[in-house]
Amino acid sequence: MSQGKFNNVQFVKDIRPIAIYLPQFHPIRENDEWWGKGFTEWTNVSSSRPRFRGHYQPHLPSDLGFYDLRLPEVRQAQAELAKSYGVHGFCYYHYWFNGRRILERPFNEVYKSGQPDFPFMLCWANENWTRVWDGGEHAILLKQEYSPEDDVRHITALIPYFKDKRYIRVGDRPVFAIYKDSLFPDIRQTLATFREHAARSGLNLYICKFDRSRDSSPETPESLGFDAAIDFQPLSRSWDGYQKMKMRSIVHKVGSRIQRLMKAGMGKRGEVDRITDMEEFVNWDIAQPDRNYKLFPGVCPSWDNSSRRSRRSAIIFKNSSPDVFEKWVAHKVNRFQPYSKEENFLFINAWNEWAEGNHLEPDMKHGLGYLEALKRSLGRDHG
Repeated sequence: MSQGKFNNVQFVKDIRPIAIYLPQFHPIRENDEWWGKGFTEWTNVSSSRPRFRGHYQPHLPSDLGFYDLRLPEVRQAQAELAKSYGVHGFCYYHYWFNGRRILERPFNEVYKSGQPDFPFMLCWANENWTRVWDGGEHAILLKQEYSPEDDVRHITALIPYFKDKRYIRVGDRPVFAIYKDSLFPDIRQTLATFREHAARSGLNLYICKFDRSRDSSPETPESLGFDAAIDFQPLSRSWDGYQKMKMRSIVHKVGSRIQRLMKAGMGKRGEVDRITDMEEFVNWDIAQPDRNYKLFPGVCPSWDNSSRRSRRSAIIFKNSSPDVFEKWVAHKVNRFQPYSKEENFLFINAWNEWAEGNHLEPDMKHGLGYLEALKRSLGRDHG
């Protein structure tokens, strides 16, 4: 790995990198019932195997080990590690199913204990909980349903978190994100309800949507009632365009080429894995024009969800590396013009999505490589 590859880039803007955080790494009653006693995300991670020559699996943790998020020492170590390499705060996934919460313990303990003293925000992961890990309509374990009454209950439950001194804000406005806006029957009404009831508690919310590939509404975030969007990499709008470009290319290369592509990515049920070269995709994303709406840039270290889909096709970005990540972050930071002094976020997907092969946390292959790349590409010393 190159050292100081982008040290000559001068970044004068103050960027706040936010790392998306998965609270799945501890046993819960529901997972015991659905997957077997003691199941956590580590179960999928440790049992993953390569699907083709050169496929990097399994992703195994190094410095932090196979941790349990019920332990305050683990949460403290994560925050200290993140801060030392330039991460401003965590965006915790928040699960709410008509008042029923799941995987809430790690964040609840962070909130109640006041530790770690590290900035945070929440993202409502508003999709079905399913057996195939895709939030779809098949084999649903917990169904996501919406109603005006539930919107009121939900925002009422969130308000105490928004008032925490560690909560990430734009000015005095707590930042809240929604994972899949297209699933709501009336997203404008939900947002209006959230804003109205928060205002009664003296809060002016700053609400963002995740800008995903085919899961997002085609309308601009402002027209739906959001304040901004977050570029959800790698499954972004850029990926839509990249796939269309690749498909056009493949159509012109029929026969043995298609057979080789299929053979290289067959899942255990004969389904075709969708394999993408990470650097090729990064170069494609870098070349895309800016969106015509308020969009906070996003990056990811890598992506490979094959460990969650052992018997189904997976989306795999091969040839990921700290060097590629460093190039991507440096470009995003250098290009991004913050919309105001505090509308200056860079979202990193993710801090610890181990079962999606997508983590800043150190692993056995790269060690601290991705964190070191982040620190260099931000162009400042956080030591």
